[in-house]
Amino acid sequence: MAKQLVMGNEAIGLGALRAGVGFVCGYPGTPSTEILETVAKHNPGDVYVEWSVNEKAAMEAAAGAAYAGARAMVTMKQVGLNVASDPLMSLAYIGVKGGMVIVAADDPGPISSQTEQDTRHFARFSKLPVFDPASPEEAFEMIADAFDYSEKYQTPVLLRPTTRVCHGCASIEMDGGRKKITPQGFLKDSKWVIFPRLTYQNHKKIEARWPVLGEDFSAYRFNEVTGGGKKGIAAGGVSASYAKEALAQMGKCPKFLKVATPHPFPERLALSFLEGLDEVLVLEELDPVIERELVYLCGKHHLPVRICGKLTGHTPNAGENSTEIANTAIRSFLGLPQEESMGAPLPSLPVRPPVLCAGCPHRASFYAVKVAMKGKKAVFSGDIGCYTLGNASPLDMVDTCLCMGAGVTVAQGLHRIEPDAVNFAFIGDSTFFHTGIPGVINAVYNETDIVLVVLDNATTAMTGHQPHPGTGKTMMGEISRKVDIAGVLGAVGVGHVAKADPLDLKAAVEAVREAAAVKGVSAVIFESPCIAVTKPGPTYRVDAQRCTGCKRCIRELGCPAMVLENNKVKIEPSMCYGCSVCAQVCPFGAIGGEAK
Repeated sequence: MAKQLVMGNEAIGLGALRAGVGFVCGYPGTPSTEILETVAKHNPGDVYVEWSVNEKAAMEAAAGAAYAGARAMVTMKQVGLNVASDPLMSLAYIGVKGGMVIVAADDPGPISSQTEQDTRHFARFSKLPVFDPASPEEAFEMIADAFDYSEKYQTPVLLRPTTRVCHGCASIEMDGGRKKITPQGFLKDSKWVIFPRLTYQNHKKIEARWPVLGEDFSAYRFNEVTGGGKKGIAAGGVSASYAKEALAQMGKCPKFLKVATPHPFPERLALSFLEGLDEVLVLEELDPVIERELVYLCGKHHLPVRICGKLTGHTPNAGENSTEIANTAIRSFLGLPQEESMGAPLPSLPVRPPVLCAGCPHRASFYAVKVAMKGKKAVFSGDIGCYTLGNASPLDMVDTCLCMGAGVTVAQGLHRIEPDAVNFAFIGDSTFFHTGIPGVINAVYNETDIVLVVLDNATTAMTGHQPHPGTGKTMMGEISRKVDIAGVLGAVGVGHVAKADPLDLKAAVEAVREAAAVKGVSAVIFESPCIAVTKPGPTYRVDAQRCTGCKRCIRELGCPAMVLENNKVKIEPSMCYGCSVCAQVCPFGAIGGEAK
């Protein structure tokens, strides 16, 4: 067997291939993205892989594959599960034939998300089993177990890795083997058609299955009780790894419950852990799921055990955990002195606010709209993507940001209450296909005055430049017909659709002014590729003789390639992508290009 150093997401993808997965789909979202990309990279040739248009579409496509007997995996981040929740809830009642694993990666912190929501609640809500790996090694093994349990109980199963499991690295034994799964194909049966009567009968089966699964999980290999004493520690997910590391540093071995399947809870195993204990400290991300289960068991069985954790203020109730947090909490719980810091305290890291890349076409798009609307009452609704960073100074061009596709519809609500304002909705090309189209149709149907600005940079930039329907490429390496955004807008009834290059400032401003003067729904599609997928243009430089130090270029654009040096603007050549917007803004002609 060969050992290989892999990221947690790679471990999940490779584990799924080893388990015989035949169909993989999803929508990119940090921290889950690399799972699907790993399957595509190592595809043995008989696995179908796709980036779906959104998570709902992915969930339903994977369900179809599982209906036909294939092992199917669908990947997304935690907020993506919200989008997929409609089919998820119904799938819990319908069930599957082939194994179906839904990988929903949670993002404590959050590091790159709108929420810190905990997917374990979705498991309880939908009455589906959930697996919570503590490390990349465990995730590699656990994905195969999830497929097995899915087939055993004919139900979808959730796998919930968190950011540090997804992006941590570990050496994993790769045996090179792969389970052979031959799908039986779809067999027509009335059980696949959801009707109220069938739902009622299936609900009873789900409730009867829940305690059976809980008993099964009490013997599951990654759920365990170790150690001894009167004080116990319970942990799940990556927090179990942090707790074990902290205890090893202390040289302590209290009674320890590791929970790898929080729903349904392994009640029999947990009761054996609680036996003889006076107190328990619970460590978990994000919500007090394990903590509440233990409190419930103590009440149900009249056990005099005090449960400490998030609900009691013994552990943080927001953000991600770490070995340091676990160490501090465990030392306090066990009555041990806190570790003293060695040496001088480390200096604070410099503050680095998130900012659009130098040369990013979105900066030019925002600036063009800002110039066009100068002196007018306007509200700028944004969306999820790189362009959310347009809210930062000096652009200040994103007034709202809620969730994928919401900018288009939020703008409509704002207009109905404040019709004298010009309401703009900014949306990226990938997000337009994800959830933007229904919002546009809603505006057309209800004759709402909004200006839609599609920021088309020809990729899904924020999550790592994945293809989408507008790029003409698929994850199977095929060239497909591009879905034309302008054509879609025209087809759903948008009367005014203009295309413009945001790097041509004068033309871009004029396109915005024309669109803003139109009643009903109008649209401007700003087309300019992301700097990460196109070659740089000529480097621009500042003529120090002409530069007056007015700082207008810095003050209005905020490009990170521009700095002040001796009260003159200087462009850092290693960061310049030659977008030319600064040269168009400079009132003194002090900025020009040169061959690179």
